Amino acid sequence: MTHTPTHPAADRSPAGGNPVRRVFLLVLDSVGAGAMPDAARYGDEGAHTLRTVSRSPLFSVPTLQSLGIGNIEGLSFLGPVAAPRAAVGKLAELSAGKDTTTGHWEIAGIVSPTPLPTFPDGFPPALVERFSRACGRPVLCNRPYSGTQVIADYGAEHRQTGALIVYTSADSVFQIAAHVDVVPLGELYRCCRVARELLVGPYAVGRVIARPFAGDAPRFYRTPDRRDFSLPPPPPTLLDALQAAGREVIAVGKIADIFAGRGVTLSDPAHGNEACLAATERFAGQDFEGLCFVNLVDFDMNYGHRNDIDGYAGALSAFDRWLSAFLPTLRPEDVLLLTADHGCDPGDPSTDHSREYVPLLVYGRQIRPVPLGVRTGFTDIAATVGEWLGVPYDSGRSFAALTRRAKEDV
Repeated sequence: MTHTPTHPAADRSPAGGNPVRRVFLLVLDSVGAGAMPDAARYGDEGAHTLRTVSRSPLFSVPTLQSLGIGNIEGLSFLGPVAAPRAAVGKLAELSAGKDTTTGHWEIAGIVSPTPLPTFPDGFPPALVERFSRACGRPVLCNRPYSGTQVIADYGAEHRQTGALIVYTSADSVFQIAAHVDVVPLGELYRCCRVARELLVGPYAVGRVIARPFAGDAPRFYRTPDRRDFSLPPPPPTLLDALQAAGREVIAVGKIADIFAGRGVTLSDPAHGNEACLAATERFAGQDFEGLCFVNLVDFDMNYGHRNDIDGYAGALSAFDRWLSAFLPTLRPEDVLLLTADHGCDPGDPSTDHSREYVPLLVYGRQIRPVPLGVRTGFTDIAATVGEWLGVPYDSGRSFAALTRRAKEDV
């Protein structure tokens, strides 16, 4: 499988106005903006994460509305405003797939023309046997499974036998669940590294995921010590380019894991939206020049995959309240960019990701609040962030010139 950056012409112009020194790129994991034209090929025709969530009585996003989320094409049901505070649009994915890895890689400039492999019937027995021998433990399950249901169904047997619970999903993942009293975290992570080394070629899944859990049957629960061991992206990503140019690349949440640590200068592997947003605030209070790249996983992990519409709505409303307090803290040289990596419609019968457009909201003292339309490729984000930070990156079409305020207006 190959992954290549795209090279369409970019609408760039010479730098003007005050320089952008810091970009805060927040990925609202799975907050999709409606089915893409090819959604039926993925079984996602009619999917619309934001529309579904907006119908919950717990949904309230006045800050996002003031920025102009309702002004994005296809999102008028969220309430357009006469004078949006942000530049707004939506992005279509160029990569084949609808998973976390390809979505984030494309945001960082890498298009994946073929999907990462999935295993709807489980992993080949010979591969699982090699993994079992290398780890020194037998294996249970080896089927696609819900992460919470798999520990409910196999947790007691795991505790009795010490066998690792191996499972997958509709995503390109090899997941290993183990009780913390049976398999210490260090050993679980070692087994994940073993799997990562074995999963190459046609078995090169996007992520090997450690899924530690605790408690007693029937009330097992997953601990926050999840860790992802990702397939390294092909170089050069935007992160590589920024690091090579001497810019900071601060990764918050699972960003460093998604990029296998490549191109990251500083990482805070915070768990959950609340911790990731607190880390974002902390970095916003520090001096740096570069990118703060944040993943907010709870929308996807806790609510989208569990078909919890009200929980999803409540999480978006909580984010909106945080955003209201965060915006005034931004400095004149800062830009905030909000987007997503795919959809995960909690109203869909499936618990899988959905093939959707993603929203794009760009806010800052130097940003002209213009419509950005429907843009082809998450790669436009990479091109734009590179231009803002003075690091040319040849992938996608930058919208920096479209959003640049006149110098006297900054």
